[in-house]
Amino acid sequence: MLGLLLLFGLIHSGGAALRSHAEARIGARIWRLIFAAASIPSAVVVVGYFLAHRYDGLRLWNLQGVSGMVPMIWILTAISFLFLYPATYNLLEIPAVLKPKVRLYATGIIRITRHPQAIGQILWCFSHALWIGTSFMLFTCAGLIGYHLFAVWHGDYRLRTRFGDAFEDLQKNTSVFPFMAIIDGRQQLSWQEVLRPAQLGIAIAVGIFWYAHRFIPLGSATFLSSKLEGLLS
Repeated sequence: MLGLLLLFGLIHSGGAALRSHAEARIGARIWRLIFAAASIPSAVVVVGYFLAHRYDGLRLWNLQGVSGMVPMIWILTAISFLFLYPATYNLLEIPAVLKPKVRLYATGIIRITRHPQAIGQILWCFSHALWIGTSFMLFTCAGLIGYHLFAVWHGDYRLRTRFGDAFEDLQKNTSVFPFMAIIDGRQQLSWQEVLRPAQLGIAIAVGIFWYAHRFIPLGSATFLSSKLEGLLS
């Protein structure tokens, strides 16, 4: 699992590091398609392997029968998705329908934290580690959190290199730790900016994932069977 996460990190962060050079040579749209063609399959492999092996290793705790655990896990997971997918993306740029652009975001969820994806991933890891409780899950969380902490530094470095003083101003007025810039007066929270129409799509996605969880055992078994058939062939 750690090897797969390392490979994904090399593809994802390596592609992000190469972006400005690649776009200058082959164009933003072509580079986005190449980047997506490498990143998305690697992410699918990581997710599939996780689903197939999440209960491997030692069972360190089992809180699944504790009263109130299910709604708490779902609430934490829903909040994590609001950070992971904070509507700072233009969906049409992902398939390069619109020309992809690098932007500085200073409003909405960025007022809460400058790195919402890292915070969302940490929340997701916390909720799922509570629910699953295996040594495999702890290694997975360590890899995911470690990578996203690196991504915090790497993202700031790339934005500072591209935008210079504009990013320095943004960094001074925001925080990585959620709500810290609001608490110390550098930011003022605006719920109108946070609650955007795109968040409805995230809420729908959470509902779909909740419904799809009942099919995870079947999907995991299919994933393992395909792996076994590949090895035998």
